[in-house]
Amino acid sequence: MRPSLIAAAAFISAMPAAFAAAPAGGYAILVSSSTLAKPEWKAVVDKLSAKHAALSPRVLVWDGSPDAALPELRKWMPRYTCLVATPEEAGLDFVLKVNRFTRDYDEDPYTETLWGILTGFDAKNALEIASEEKPLVVHHVGSGTELALDRCESGVCYSELDKGKVVTKKSGGEITPGQGPDDSTFALADLLAAGNTDLWVTSGHATEHGWQIGFRYKNGFFKAKGGQLYGEDTKGGVQNVVSTNPKIFLPVGNCLIGHIDGPEAMALAYMKSATVRQMAGYIQPTWYGYQGWGILDYFVEQPGRYNMNEAWRANNQALVNRIETYFPDSEKIDQAKIEDGTVKPEIGDKAKAANLTAMDLQGLLYDRDHVAFYGDPAWDARMAKGKLNWDQSCTQSDGSYSLTVTPKQGVKTYAPVNLNGSQRGGRPIIQFLDQRIDPASVKITAGAEGNPVITDDFILVPLPAADSDKEVKIEFTASLAG
Repeated sequence: MRPSLIAAAAFISAMPAAFAAAPAGGYAILVSSSTLAKPEWKAVVDKLSAKHAALSPRVLVWDGSPDAALPELRKWMPRYTCLVATPEEAGLDFVLKVNRFTRDYDEDPYTETLWGILTGFDAKNALEIASEEKPLVVHHVGSGTELALDRCESGVCYSELDKGKVVTKKSGGEITPGQGPDDSTFALADLLAAGNTDLWVTSGHATEHGWQIGFRYKNGFFKAKGGQLYGEDTKGGVQNVVSTNPKIFLPVGNCLIGHIDGPEAMALAYMKSATVRQMAGYIQPTWYGYQGWGILDYFVEQPGRYNMNEAWRANNQALVNRIETYFPDSEKIDQAKIEDGTVKPEIGDKAKAANLTAMDLQGLLYDRDHVAFYGDPAWDARMAKGKLNWDQSCTQSDGSYSLTVTPKQGVKTYAPVNLNGSQRGGRPIIQFLDQRIDPASVKITAGAEGNPVITDDFILVPLPAADSDKEVKIEFTASLAG
């Protein structure tokens, strides 16, 4: 067992003695005793418990640190872990701890659960988020940066790089370039507030309290005040953003927007005044970009295959696999010293052959832990079905499993879909399993040459060469986890 990365703290269990006999899957709710003692926050916990009754939810109450729940989580291995936290609790250290201890449910280095931090501007806002039950299908995308509009049903993308550039796709129509205003602040505010924008994507310079809309040209800002999101243009004009339709937010290339450092945080304003129900964002400045931009590779560029939380987790598993594949000895080194650059680890031949350096290891370790996911992890929000580069199916019968990936775009099947951003393309194929298996029981019967990684709840297969059109097939036998 790898040692826990976070020191244990006092733990109070609100679960019956038969905890280990909990059914497969499950929904764990972690909450501090001080937060649960507040009636308005207890209502959030109660709402989640009622909403997810079919998942056999259990409440784990902690003091000191949420990783105190690890002994019970290791027994249960819940499919979902939702951490209900006040905005005062959900700061940088909290996010780091959650990222780290959710990899410690078992011996492998991967995240073991679909997790999310459920918070809000206040308890009322958090209850609104917890109460969202209707699944979201993303039909219309609004963006402040380029993305793969051909994978979207409809959308509008403003450029952060070229003044006035805007690209539009109408439902059933072609992608059309156009010319928008030099200052796009209010146009973006209108787009977000229009009532049909289901996914909001941003990049460029940002802090916890503001987004600089133009990256290499002068433009306005989005800012927050008292839970109110607003646009401020280059002339000082202000326009509040009030959007009432549930949506998800991916600030894939923004620094710090995922960091809740107080009541003026942008993340909280998005939740309160823009009705954001799920978001994933950096809690520190972003410079490498793998965990931010790569969410698009799974979510937008494979429309309908993964919901947002699955896409976020798939990308994190891809990141961890990259560390394990090219830097297998990194865990033997003080990772904090690698992250801050004071130690330059020796780079092996495999990493060198892939043109990876010590900076790549530093970036991967940094990105692994510095992106937060906010919202109910079991709320289903996914892209409307669209163009896919390959079909992917997994069947199971009497302990025999078969994963088949069938190319649909010929020699372009495994090529990058969109290169805007950082660390784009090349993400492995990932298939989540419906039930946990015992990894020790796995016997690969076909496809071992593809170097699959089979864990207790997902299969990962390195992406074939960018110019390949081959079918991928992995077959194995395994027993269900006890």
